[in-house]
Amino acid sequence: MSNLELPVLGQDDAAGCCSPLVREPLGEEAAADLAKMFKALSDPVRLRLLSLIASHEGGEACVCDLTGPFDVSQPTISHHLKVLREAGLVGSERRGTWVYYWVLPPALAKLSALLQAPAATASASAQAAR
Repeated sequence: MSNLELPVLGQDDAAGCCSPLVREPLGEEAAADLAKMFKALSDPVRLRLLSLIASHEGGEACVCDLTGPFDVSQPTISHHLKVLREAGLVGSERRGTWVYYWVLPPALAKLSALLQAPAATASASAQAAR
């Protein structure tokens, strides 16, 4: 056996490998709020609904425009929209016989802030994935 030390590859940037993913841990209340949002988004139909609403022209969508793309009943779509609304991801307003929905930007900002890695960690992860 040789007594030579082998270099560890990919450890050039100590700050990138050891820096925390977030600046500070979540508090109890913030974690509960975010968990409710993530739980609402864990259903594929709700995730697609949020995407449809966010990408709709004018930033809002009538419930009448949201039922067509899905192979579920209108009451099921209404239930999913209620879950998104209660989770604080969408707002709504009744106009005549229809209800219009829009995505709430502050909610998306909360989710994004939690999921966004600091720049040093992101570049280190990208290099490690190569």
